[in-house]
Amino acid sequence: MALQLGHRRLSVALSSSRNVALMSLGFSRRKASTAAAIASSNLSDSMKDEIRNDASLPTPDPSSDSQTAALVGQQAPYMVATYVRPPPMFQKGEGCYLWDLENRKYLDFTAGIAVNALGHCDPEMSKLIAQQSKTLIHTSNLYHNPWTGELSKLLVTKTRESGSMSSASKVFICNSGSEANEAAIKFARKVGKVLEPTGSKHEIVSFRNSFHGRTMGSLSATPNPKYQKPFSPMLPGFKYGTYNDDTAATLEALVTDKTCGVIVEPIQGEGGVNVATPTFLQALRDRCNAVGAVLIYDEIQCGLSRTGQLWAHAALPASAHPDILTTAKALGNGFPIGATMVTEAVAERIVTGDHGTTFGGNPLGCRLAHYIVSRLTEPELQHSVLEKEALFRSHFATLQRRFPGMITEVRGRGLILGLQLSEDPTPVVTAARERGLLVITCGTNTLRFVPPLVISEREIEEGMNILGEAMRVVFRTEDVVEGTDSSGDSQEPKRKMNEGV
Repeated sequence: MALQLGHRRLSVALSSSRNVALMSLGFSRRKASTAAAIASSNLSDSMKDEIRNDASLPTPDPSSDSQTAALVGQQAPYMVATYVRPPPMFQKGEGCYLWDLENRKYLDFTAGIAVNALGHCDPEMSKLIAQQSKTLIHTSNLYHNPWTGELSKLLVTKTRESGSMSSASKVFICNSGSEANEAAIKFARKVGKVLEPTGSKHEIVSFRNSFHGRTMGSLSATPNPKYQKPFSPMLPGFKYGTYNDDTAATLEALVTDKTCGVIVEPIQGEGGVNVATPTFLQALRDRCNAVGAVLIYDEIQCGLSRTGQLWAHAALPASAHPDILTTAKALGNGFPIGATMVTEAVAERIVTGDHGTTFGGNPLGCRLAHYIVSRLTEPELQHSVLEKEALFRSHFATLQRRFPGMITEVRGRGLILGLQLSEDPTPVVTAARERGLLVITCGTNTLRFVPPLVISEREIEEGMNILGEAMRVVFRTEDVVEGTDSSGDSQEPKRKMNEGV
């Protein structure tokens, strides 16, 4: 609830006995006036608690009569309503912070859904955008440009050096993750058509709780009724299995001689931050080998050093590596670009005219991505991701002890982490936002943490303190960790019941 609304309620409630001009005062004076007025009023305790909460929030959601609400109201009639957004409107970003239209500051644990790995408005990226926009932005793929090939070369070279996808050979550059997966699906279908010209080898296998995109091909590989039902029927030839079920009989029935490709996320992001087991991925590779199918790793969210290694599958032996790897999100750090990397065995079956793109591979996007990949493959950055994961996990363990009935599991690797709650996390998301922290959800009752990879330890501490306070407010009860109170100060262990918000 917005600060202005809280003061408006107070003014109305006390209008018969006093005239409190709260809105004309500065923030600190408003808080003092509010406290004094509440103390001497006849309001109920619950109303007093609500008003105190409104007055104390550092970043309350913009009220219905705010500048933000007015602008949203003016623009909404012209926008297709594909999203339900929270009230703030962001107009500026720097590093791990965002500022809204009311000039309020938020710490960002979302990074644009794992996109802004280098943070908001990376200075070198801004410089390159300015330089390249004055040089050459777009020519189409009818002509050569210096940067499409350079980015492709860098992706292949760095991938091989990282111990990932040992047979990586060539790259198709496009504009998004959905497009990268569409290319992968088409390439798998083409391989199947070459191996079996009758077209019988055409089936694509994916897994429940996966998310591969919203275009019709990638959507058909995303077995979630929420996304598929409005656009059914899906494209024919798609089959769905159970993630991490590596039993031989199951995979033999799922991946058959009709299968041309299997697509899987080494870590499911949208599905709840579920991590594939090495035995599952190895079993998929073995089964694909047995029937001549292409294995596709969708690393759009979990790749590009988010796990502390360039690709999430890097720790697997070469015998479990994919034939195709897709990437996007962090590849452009906010600039729309995607890529589909393939082995020579796949590439040799793709000929001129089989696939294409108008904007994909443009000089501006590829120059930016070349810089971003160079940064994200720095060993120091990758090592820091693992250190920051440990810090997050330490804070999660503390939260689990404080709220044992509410937090049931921690999942993920590196800086793609999930905190499983026993109830709807939406109130926690709202409470955190109104205290200056942005965090998002995924799966069922899961808080998702995908901050910029350049986030500092101090910023992690700041954000986790806010999250702890948000949970205290929402959950109302907690077990105080022995030796500290809910804010980390030393005290004797005891059971604490929170009163009010």
